[in-house]
Amino acid sequence: MIDILSHYEPITLDEMSGIRLMNRTDTKFVTTKPMLRQLLLLAQDDYRMQEIKGERIAPYYTVYFDTPDYAMYLRHETGHTNRQKLRIRSYVNSGLNFLEVKTKNNHGRTRKKRITMHDFDPKCPQHNIVFRPEECDFHLYDEFLTANLRYEPTLLTEKVENHFNRITLVNKLKTERLTIDFDLEFDNIGNGKHKDMGNIVIVELKRDGLQPSPILNHLMELRIKPMGFSKYIIGSALTDSTLHCNRIKPRLRKIEKMMAE
Repeated sequence: MIDILSHYEPITLDEMSGIRLMNRTDTKFVTTKPMLRQLLLLAQDDYRMQEIKGERIAPYYTVYFDTPDYAMYLRHETGHTNRQKLRIRSYVNSGLNFLEVKTKNNHGRTRKKRITMHDFDPKCPQHNIVFRPEECDFHLYDEFLTANLRYEPTLLTEKVENHFNRITLVNKLKTERLTIDFDLEFDNIGNGKHKDMGNIVIVELKRDGLQPSPILNHLMELRIKPMGFSKYIIGSALTDSTLHCNRIKPRLRKIEKMMAE
C-alpha cells in the first residue's frame, strides 16, 4: 500500500488547521484491505494526504473507561442516541495524549471535549488509572470530568484498549476529511482477551453539511456501504462474551465474515 500512498499530494497539519467543518456530518464505512487499495487508487486525483515529518501512516492508541456495570456500553448497544464515552487517545508518534469525553446527542451530532493527559505512556500503559480524590493527579481532571461527564468519575476504570494505524485524506476543495483506520487490535483489560481485526478497514467521512463528496461515488462503485462501527462497542463485544450484544449481532456477523475473506 505504501506505493499507492506516495502518489498523493501531501497536506501539512498547518494547512489542515484551516479546515472548519462547522456543520459536520460523519458517515462510517467498513471494508477490507484489498478494497482499500482500490479505493485509494480511485481517489488519488481528488484528495491530498496528511503528512507529518515525512510520515503518512500514523499509529494511534486508545483506552476506554466505563462503570462496573458497563453503563456506557449498554446505553450505546441498546440504541440510545444520547450517550457518552470516556477515553484516552494517544497520538503515538507525536507523544500527545488526551483525556476525552465524547457526547452524542439525540440529533446525531457529536461533541468532543479534551484535556492533556499527563505522565501517560501508550507504549507501556499500566492499566491502573483511577479518578479518586486520594490520587495525586485527581485535581487535574476533576473539574474537567465534572463539567463534561454525566457519570461519577470515581466509579470508572479502564475496560478495553486498542491500537491502529490511520491515514487522513482531505479533498482538494477542503470541505471534507477522510480518516482510514486499519491494523486494528483490541485488548480486554479485565479478562486479557486479545482480538486482531486483521483484514478490517474503517473509513470515516467527515464533511461540511451535504457538500458533494468525490469519495461517495468511488465507495458506491466498489459497493462499500455505510456501517456503524464504534471501536469501544465492537471491541468490547468481541473480547467479552458475557456482554449483551443482541442489537449488534448482525453487524458482528458481517464483520467476522469480512475478517475471514
